[in-house]
Amino acid sequence: MDEKYSFALRKLGLLGAIDDYIAISSRELGDALEMSQQSASKRILELLDEKYIERDLGARRQRIRITQKGADEMKKEYNEYRRIFELTDHLTIHGTIATGMGEGGYYICQPGYMRQFQKILEFTPFEGTLNILVDPEDVGKIDMIRSIAGHNVTGFNCDGRSFGNVVLYKAKIRNIDCAIVVPERSHYMDTLEIICQYHLRRTLSLNDGDHIDVKIDI
Repeated sequence: MDEKYSFALRKLGLLGAIDDYIAISSRELGDALEMSQQSASKRILELLDEKYIERDLGARRQRIRITQKGADEMKKEYNEYRRIFELTDHLTIHGTIATGMGEGGYYICQPGYMRQFQKILEFTPFEGTLNILVDPEDVGKIDMIRSIAGHNVTGFNCDGRSFGNVVLYKAKIRNIDCAIVVPERSHYMDTLEIICQYHLRRTLSLNDGDHIDVKIDI
């Protein structure tokens, strides 16, 4: 995203536009951006064209809100700064063991996935996943993981069914090599699915509710 847009979105976000519409004139925005009213009006139009904001023109004042697209772009920049100031060569996520929906084993066993897992990870995954419910304060790190270039696993078709792309992120749990599996179609925003060559519940004597750390390579 162009730096001039990210700067404007950041200022609007600080004024509250990330959560709801805010009433702001071109002059007020110009003051915040340290530019003329005319330039601020032009910047608003540019942000509208890029669909980074949406505007409601009231009888007296315009109201502006940052769109989901704009918020997503801001998150990307935020995650980059976090990587600069907070991270070294790994990222640690804390969470608790949870029972999944039981679908992990079915997908892991698909030959189209298994061959690629073996090549990338250099081990044969156990036919199932370990589900970890991420602690609330660490949920934002999931977006950070998604912003990191992982190992791509290509989707395929089998028996008339489509299996989507997957991204692997190598990790460790208590010094045991494993990987986070992030399906392209995943709906989970607070859960990690882990694959490993071992049955981690048995190997580490884990039960639902046990707290655990996952160290992800970046």
